[in-house]
Amino acid sequence: MDFPFFPIIVGGIVLLVFLYFFPISLWITALFSGVRVSLFQLAFMRVRKVPPSLIVNSLITSTKAGLELTANDLETHYLAGGNIPSVIKALISADKANIPLSFKQATAIDLAGRDVFEAVTTSVNPKVINTPNVAAVAQDGIQLIAKARITVRANIAQLVGGAGEETILARVGEGIVTSIGSSRSHKEVLENPDKISKLVLSKGLDAGTAFEILSIDIADVDIGENIGAKLQTDQASADLRVAEARAEERRAMAVAMEQENRAKTQEAKSRVVEAEAEIPKAIAEAFRSGNLGVMDYYRMRNMQSDTDMRDSIANPGGQSSSTKPGRDEGRLS
Repeated sequence: MDFPFFPIIVGGIVLLVFLYFFPISLWITALFSGVRVSLFQLAFMRVRKVPPSLIVNSLITSTKAGLELTANDLETHYLAGGNIPSVIKALISADKANIPLSFKQATAIDLAGRDVFEAVTTSVNPKVINTPNVAAVAQDGIQLIAKARITVRANIAQLVGGAGEETILARVGEGIVTSIGSSRSHKEVLENPDKISKLVLSKGLDAGTAFEILSIDIADVDIGENIGAKLQTDQASADLRVAEARAEERRAMAVAMEQENRAKTQEAKSRVVEAEAEIPKAIAEAFRSGNLGVMDYYRMRNMQSDTDMRDSIANPGGQSSSTKPGRDEGRLS
């Protein structure tokens, strides 16, 4: 008679499937640990693809720590994509440190993408944030470069929706610039660097953030460039270029005015020459019309001769313009 291997194999497979959906050992462990969970709950966790060991172990840990949690709470958080061990550790740490933190708050912080256990640790043990070098200019024009250390503690109530470390650093940097800029002299800042921290702390820079600022300590203050002198030098150079441009503009206008006056002078001379050319014509017309006699003509010539003589005495080597009508008149005759 053949040994019945097939029924044994089938029975073994059925037993393994049963033990997979009904983890009896895990149920016994939970039962002796004081955690109430049924085999059907564990089976339904398998069906919903929730690891029963994770839920049961977390329930055992929370129960031993005095926390009142249910399997449905942990299973819901796991299905939402949360980190159950981190939430349990955060709740236990907060409970031991007398920090008010509910399961709802912890799951909300965890689902928001923040490490809730690290947040509780930071709330218990504050951490220090070092600011980068912050440059500011005092009223006397001297640049100061300051570096601060910010001691912060996590604000559990503001972790969801609160601003992070970048906002703290930006606000503290703005406060340092304001404090140095309001100082009349850089010497005041060097003598009392705590003036910066007091002014920054009085502004309430941690409002709306996930942290509570405990202290702001100025670690180092260095002297930078003389920005005021540099700005004055640049302004003087700019004023010089503007003055040079205006002077060049005035020079160009003066040259243009000179050229225009020369043109007007030449135009006036041409009109004089044109008018002098009309004199012989007028004399000839006066002879023809009988308005000018011979004696009148000679008397006019005598007056011209006297004028030329006076001009030659007053201007040796020069030529008088009064002789031009006589020469023109000779050509007319």
